[in-house]
Amino acid sequence: MASVTIHHDEETPLVVESPIQLQPHKSHSRDVHILSIAFVLIFLAYGAAQNLQSTLNTEEDLGTTSLGILYLSFTFFSVFASLVVRILGSKNALIIGTSGYWLYVAANLKPNWYTLVPASVYLGFCASIIWVGQGTYLTSTAHSHAIDNNLHEGAVIGDFNGEFWAVYALHQFIGNLITFALLSDGQGGSTNGTTLLFVVFLFVMTFGAILMFFLHKRIGNSKEEYKNSEADVVESKSLKSLCKSLTSALSDAKMLLIIPLMAYSGLQQAFVWAEFTKFVVTPAIGVSGVGIAMAAYGAFDGICSLAAGRLTSGLTSITSIVSFGAFAQAVALILLLLNFSISSGFLGTSYILFLAALLGIGDGVLMTQLNALLGILFKHDMEGAFAQLKIWQSATIAVVFFLAPYISFQAVTIIMLVLLCLSFCSFLWLALKVGNASSPSTSRGHAIGERVVTMRVRHS
Repeated sequence: MASVTIHHDEETPLVVESPIQLQPHKSHSRDVHILSIAFVLIFLAYGAAQNLQSTLNTEEDLGTTSLGILYLSFTFFSVFASLVVRILGSKNALIIGTSGYWLYVAANLKPNWYTLVPASVYLGFCASIIWVGQGTYLTSTAHSHAIDNNLHEGAVIGDFNGEFWAVYALHQFIGNLITFALLSDGQGGSTNGTTLLFVVFLFVMTFGAILMFFLHKRIGNSKEEYKNSEADVVESKSLKSLCKSLTSALSDAKMLLIIPLMAYSGLQQAFVWAEFTKFVVTPAIGVSGVGIAMAAYGAFDGICSLAAGRLTSGLTSITSIVSFGAFAQAVALILLLLNFSISSGFLGTSYILFLAALLGIGDGVLMTQLNALLGILFKHDMEGAFAQLKIWQSATIAVVFFLAPYISFQAVTIIMLVLLCLSFCSFLWLALKVGNASSPSTSRGHAIGERVVTMRVRHS
């Protein structure tokens, strides 16, 4: 009889888990595919429009100023984004967030201060919730997939982030190829084909927004922690909880050491969008060449994102991958500071594409590894961690767009190189701090804890 009892005790978890174990094959990976495709459709339009702001809307610096307002709004609303996402749920936040990108691209059909500025402010709000929603949704999906399939959680987070960011990076490649195909340099510095370009983009974005509705709803990690008590759920959606989440994140030594790298990740993106396209690409190969240069940037961004995601398994692998990405960007920045005089033609175009590829490699590394790192170290408050990421990224992006007209290209490049060194040193300090605090048995990553819990339950 004892053996029978033991048999039932062992079988009980299998009976409970069996419905869930069928779910990953139906929804977990499927949702990552849908999320990735929806984002690439939306951002191939927005990304291309953003790349063109500093070269198309040059009157009174309308383009760069509107982007500065956009990212200033993004920074402000990112403070409240985690609370909004908790209230709406990550799926609803993703759906609502797409509307801001659609309106911003539509505003470019008739760009002026009365269309672009309001659209930029609204997009700042939408961007804050769509990115916090994306980080929360993707990490929650990875956690569920790892638990349901008894997989290494850190590896699953790396795989899912690698797939998402690799597909997402294609927006630069595809969007800028469309730009290259539809835009042409006109007489007197004008550009032909802008209306057709933005109309095509609006159709593509509409399809991407529709795809968001096919995502399965997921309960965020924070809601799972509070679901045992209705009072706790209410507390998690309060302003008091929001303030506590933000202050606790800023008092966490690990978060403080990651913040410089977050800030640099935003700075290097703004540098490519505002400075690299205007002062390096356009003088060398023209406005229409911005498309092909950014396509190369996006292609290498995507390839590197996929490779980095596949290689990610824990803090040790993240440290190695970030080191490679930092080296690639340092080489690109040093080459820009040396200001090589490359003649126009095939050699000059190849050099521009080489620089774009190096910058794309660095961006691919930073995007995948920062998201994986936050997913591993801050599972207890994913919304708050991803909100911090977007706050610091958008703040540095806003600073670049506002100050770009008043600072020389050489000065911005020097600032980039200095911040890259400082942020990389801070990250290495984090790696050493977390590595020393971990026991040898957990050196493969914090995420393996879920498997340890499962083993203990089975042995008991």
